[in-house]
Amino acid sequence: MKDLLIFSGHSNPRLAERIVNYLGLPLGRVQLEKFPDGETSLKLFEDVRGKDVFVVQSTCGQANDHVMELLIYIDCLRRASARRITVVIPYYGYARQDRKDEGRVPITAKLVANLLTVAGATRVLTLDLHAAQIQGFFDIPVDNLSSEPVITAFFESLDAGPLVMVSPDIGNAKRARVYAERLGADLAIIDKRRISGSETVSYNIIGDVKDKTVLMVDDIIATAGTVVQGARIACDRGARKVIVTATHGVLCGPAIDRLADAPIDHLAVTDTIPLTEESRRRLPNLTQLTVSELLGEAIRRIHCNESVSSLFMK
Repeated sequence: MKDLLIFSGHSNPRLAERIVNYLGLPLGRVQLEKFPDGETSLKLFEDVRGKDVFVVQSTCGQANDHVMELLIYIDCLRRASARRITVVIPYYGYARQDRKDEGRVPITAKLVANLLTVAGATRVLTLDLHAAQIQGFFDIPVDNLSSEPVITAFFESLDAGPLVMVSPDIGNAKRARVYAERLGADLAIIDKRRISGSETVSYNIIGDVKDKTVLMVDDIIATAGTVVQGARIACDRGARKVIVTATHGVLCGPAIDRLADAPIDHLAVTDTIPLTEESRRRLPNLTQLTVSELLGEAIRRIHCNESVSSLFMK
């Protein structure tokens, strides 16, 4: 693996360090800072000519700065004659803007894909895209990993009793079914129906949750409205315990307030996005799961031209 180099941006350096620790490699040396006027300055201290280079950068937090930082990284590596440039984007920001659902709005997920490709990226490695069809926005190979092995292992570590996997909405039912089959759990779906043009929404659970432990999985917890409402209706229907997990803990806006007051016994998110001190302090039931080994193994297999999809074959 002497021709493999891994660099980190500012968005999630701790995850990058865990990845290189798994691979037994050092992080690539780089000077990454800002000019006084706010522009990004980058200088590599590694010879990347002819090397297989990976850049780890989530587009979370200051999303626009982190996207621009990643583009500058790619341009620098391309001009320094790297053989292959793979961008490792554990959390792909702007993924929810993936279609024109009304007039005069952008498809920003496609715009970001174009920017990465034009800058010179030759491959993308990401985790649980909000919509799988975003892979089609790229004209370069995309490996969209699933956090399912990590989250399933977390569920299996809990002594939870009779289980029912609850999808927080209809659109997440396919993901919930995969986990239900893996864990041998029942499946239930929360049906949300808007009864008027106002904020009022009626809820119904399709399936039985009474006296069972409810497991809920989503790809993103942003403002936490969906999972909190789902947890409350599950408790109203007699659930014994509620356990909520998500791949990407964005936790923005009122999310922490909502989760702190919600009837959720265990909450787990992965480290695709760093947790804030406030979330750690105010959410004592919050656990962070690492996807570093999953991403590290995918990087090793890509570098060695081995199958990535076989990571999920059991």
